[in-house]
Amino acid sequence: MGEFKHLVVAKFKEGVVVDDIIKGMQDLVSDVDSVKSFEWGQDVESHEMLRQGFTHSFLMSFDNKEDFIAFMSHPKHVEFSSTFSAAIEKVVLLDFSRVLAKPIKPAVPEVPPAAETPAPPA
Repeated sequence: MGEFKHLVVAKFKEGVVVDDIIKGMQDLVSDVDSVKSFEWGQDVESHEMLRQGFTHSFLMSFDNKEDFIAFMSHPKHVEFSSTFSAAIEKVVLLDFSRVLAKPIKPAVPEVPPAAETPAPPA
């Protein structure tokens, strides 16, 4: 089946210290080996009308759906879920198998120009 993704888009309750929630998520994914990668971001460009109050997204990657299922029942995830749930006003969750349409191109390192070497003496 291949790589599996867990996407969370959240609108936090008024007064929530979002940095504390993010720190908790970072601690969680650091402690659970089945999480292959974790990335998050805060919206900085969308118009409020389009955003609908959602401000943060969190994306976790797993090698497969079975690893995701194991993560969902992991005691640290279960514990953190209650903290996260209490902090959010609205949330959207999407869990899906990855379909790669365009791979990330690796950055090409800049090669400094070769230093000119003096001609050998004649």
